[in-house]
Amino acid sequence: MDLNKMTMEDIWAEIDRQLITAPEHIAGIDATYTFDIKGDETVKYGLILKNGKSEIVEGGIEDADCAISLNVKNFKKLLQGDLNSTTAFMTGKLKVKGNIGLALKLESILKQYEF
Repeated sequence: MDLNKMTMEDIWAEIDRQLITAPEHIAGIDATYTFDIKGDETVKYGLILKNGKSEIVEGGIEDADCAISLNVKNFKKLLQGDLNSTTAFMTGKLKVKGNIGLALKLESILKQYEF
């Protein structure tokens, strides 16, 4: 799968598909995330993980447990496991508001999927 050839809408549809197909990787997680992704245009998406189920929310989630801001390139790297979230946070490539532990947990969850 080449994320560089996919639209952001297609990428989020693929995230949704994979989370539904393999819910065992998100079992026991109860968290909400908002992604503020900057590119040619800024887009916001929300991700709700609860009881092994997931939901994607266009436009983000107000008062999410964890809000993550990054550019499109780094978002794709994060999905592919090519972005160390701790290093990205320390260098300002990734910004987190809210629960930083959930941002780190997200990285370990994503590594269990194929993007």
